[in-house]
Amino acid sequence: MHSGVLPRALKALRGERPAVHIALYSYHSAAQLEGLRERSLDVALVSEPPAADDTDLDSALVLNDSMLLAVPEGHPLAGQRDVTADDLAAQHWIDVAQKESALRHGTFVAVCAKAGFAPEITVEATEPLAALGLVAAGLGVTMIQQSLRHQEPEGVVLRELPWFGYRTPLWVAWHKVNLRPLVGIFRKILTSANSVALSDE
Repeated sequence: MHSGVLPRALKALRGERPAVHIALYSYHSAAQLEGLRERSLDVALVSEPPAADDTDLDSALVLNDSMLLAVPEGHPLAGQRDVTADDLAAQHWIDVAQKESALRHGTFVAVCAKAGFAPEITVEATEPLAALGLVAAGLGVTMIQQSLRHQEPEGVVLRELPWFGYRTPLWVAWHKVNLRPLVGIFRKILTSANSVALSDE
C-alpha cells in the first residue's frame, strides 16, 4: 500500500469496472498464500512468493525496490558527499521487524556484511513509516524502499547508496485455476503497472 502498487492498480481496475466490489485484507504472506489455496482470496501481494514448483499457485514480480538510507536532519551523513560502509558501521540502526520478515532480515544483514559493515540494530519498528518517524526523532538510521521517498516526515533526509545491493521485492500471486475472469484482468493491471514502475527507476 505504501509503495503505491496497490492503490494505482485498484484505481485502474475501478476505472475499467466501476461496479466491482473490492475487499482488502491485511495478512502475512503465508496466510495470503493459504487463502489463495482455499479460494477465500482472489489475488495476493506477498513479500515471499510461492515456490517455483508449486502445483496450485503462480506469481509474478511487480516491484523490486532499491533502498535509500534515511538519516535525521542535521546528522553528519545528511550532508556528507560520499557515504561509506565504515560510516554505516558506526551508526545506530532502526530495523523494520515483522513476523514474516526473518528471511528478509537475514538477507539484509548478509548484504550489509558483503558491503563491508555489520548494522548495530538498537531499535525495532513494525513498519517502514514508523521507522521513519523514529529516524525523525533522532533515534538512529534506517533503510527504506525507493518507492517511499516522497513519504518521509519532516526532519528526515534520504540518501542514495548506489553501491548497496539490497532490494525489496513484491510479488502478485494467484491460483493457477482461474475461476473468475476479473482476477485475470486485475493480475494484468498489476503486472503492466509494474513494467512502468521498473522503467521509471
